[in-house]
Amino acid sequence: MPGFRLPVSFLRFFAAMSAALLAASLGGCTGSPDPPEQPTASATAFAELENFGRTMIDDGAPAVLMQVRNKGEEWSRAIGVRSLETREPVQPSDPVEVASVTKSMVAVTVLKLVEEGRLGLDDAVSEHLPDLGRVVHPPFPVTVRDLLSHSSGMPDYAAKLIASRPLKEVINTRLSLTQRLAWAGRTTWEKRLAQGFEYSESDYVALALLVERLRGQPIGDVISEQITGPLGMSGTFMIGARTTPSGIAHGYLVIEDQRVDVTSPAVLTGSPSGGLVSTVQDLNTFYSALMQGKLLSPATLKEMQTPNTAGFYGLGLWIWNDTCTNGFAYGHPGDLLGYGTVSMTSADGTRQVTVALTYPPAPFILGDNPLVLEMMDVAEHTLNSMC
Repeated sequence: MPGFRLPVSFLRFFAAMSAALLAASLGGCTGSPDPPEQPTASATAFAELENFGRTMIDDGAPAVLMQVRNKGEEWSRAIGVRSLETREPVQPSDPVEVASVTKSMVAVTVLKLVEEGRLGLDDAVSEHLPDLGRVVHPPFPVTVRDLLSHSSGMPDYAAKLIASRPLKEVINTRLSLTQRLAWAGRTTWEKRLAQGFEYSESDYVALALLVERLRGQPIGDVISEQITGPLGMSGTFMIGARTTPSGIAHGYLVIEDQRVDVTSPAVLTGSPSGGLVSTVQDLNTFYSALMQGKLLSPATLKEMQTPNTAGFYGLGLWIWNDTCTNGFAYGHPGDLLGYGTVSMTSADGTRQVTVALTYPPAPFILGDNPLVLEMMDVAEHTLNSMC
């Protein structure tokens, strides 16, 4: 999700229907069977999400997928179509591209190496990747923690790559991890007196190289072995690792005045900064397991949750206010090539909201898509409505 610099604005997307109207409306919606009757305590939150999804469809989004979990209750919703060509109704369990949500899983694979003593958070990356300096020319020693928290200052390879050639050509270009960093190396890495938060896709490419060097496996295989396999996340995989499922929700861009299907683009094959396909259910499963100590030790999880100087990003985790506990919620947004996703969970993993959207077809935006900011707002408000 290149370009994010500031915490989410505090716009609020209020529900426009009561629980009774929600129950009445569900029967006629496109995309999935009628969900079971929901408890009154959660009805307002579900109504807000339903209204958000309807608004997105009215604005031209092909599909919206949502799942809420609240202390054992589950509510799933899918509105729209899998593909604008086939018009087949989308289902709640359909996979979508989740862009930068990928970073949270890559961060877990790095932190597992820290727990094993094979890596230190404050190790210089050059100790483990001696060739990194030759490729990206860092002006000062960079640590593992710097990469995880986006405070390294490394130039963003994606910005340079996208500006280099026509977008269709970029989308159809397959790159190795080293080739991605080589694009970052074409921009001078500036030395600053105080290096703060600077979101860069390159940080997580370097981290994936580190994991691959120490594990001897591709990063997608490590994620599968350590996270998605043990947690039963069968709908989650790296683009290029398997044939694109027929039920995937398709993403679109407008390029040279033509609508183009950009589902499973070659440029995201194996990308540790944004190449995962997943489902709203799988993302809730992942973040719940993470918060409940099923993937990392309490001490390591605390490190992951500790915000950097910007105050809203930890080690592969975005941080939001949780007014139910006067504490914080954790997760990650994703925004890339026709897709937007937000997955958010309470610190105890019992309240969760995941929303995935295939954007209304439009020209590519390099930077913040306003829709993902709106998704973050509605997800945060929903989570805070489930006290």
